[in-house]
Amino acid sequence: METTLHRQLKEKFAGQTGKTEVKLGRYRIDVVRGKKLIEIQHSSLSAIRDKIQTLCEEHRVDVVKPLVTRKRLIKLAEQGGAIVDQRWSPKRGKPSDLFEELVYFTRAFPHPNLTLIVPHIEVEETRYPGHGRRRRRRENDYQVQDLRIVAFGDTLRFRKPEDWFKLAPGRFPKQFDTQVLADRMGVHRWEAQRAAYCLRKIGAIEQVGKKGNAILYSKVKRRKKQAA
Repeated sequence: METTLHRQLKEKFAGQTGKTEVKLGRYRIDVVRGKKLIEIQHSSLSAIRDKIQTLCEEHRVDVVKPLVTRKRLIKLAEQGGAIVDQRWSPKRGKPSDLFEELVYFTRAFPHPNLTLIVPHIEVEETRYPGHGRRRRRRENDYQVQDLRIVAFGDTLRFRKPEDWFKLAPGRFPKQFDTQVLADRMGVHRWEAQRAAYCLRKIGAIEQVGKKGNAILYSKVKRRKKQAA
């Protein structure tokens, strides 16, 4: 069942002129605005990777991947019942989390026809007691009744490999390891190692050597990439 969150994003990106739920060949497109196709994807990008690759062959495509920066949990007594508890979740999404998604999307990104749009959002998640289809059942299991956006924040756009350095601001030395990348991103080194893997796969950085056990990278210059 479609969540309120998904419907809100479709309405926002359709604007006044876009059409929603349009059949195109064997696919259903969330939003078509002029000659642009817009896909809304709250779950993993890996689920639409092949679809996006195919659509980009002939169309300009925007993939909207919202980043939940804050979530209010609203617990109901039962499905559709009264509210019994509400609180802010301690978990907060951060921009560097996007590399966890990009790991499974490097076959689709980059592409000249593709733009990845990441709106930062605050949401309310309404939940009620239940196990759903889970094989392992626990006493405090719950099911999500709905997700709703309560506030929009900044929006990031990624079209070229170098755009991902928005998540790692600051000057880089000519050669750097993942500790330097971790410092620029403000994350643990293991997270920077995942980011380095993604950046290398999409052609934003390249391996240039080693220093001890540390792999050294350098940014790929755009002129060099075009020549290649």
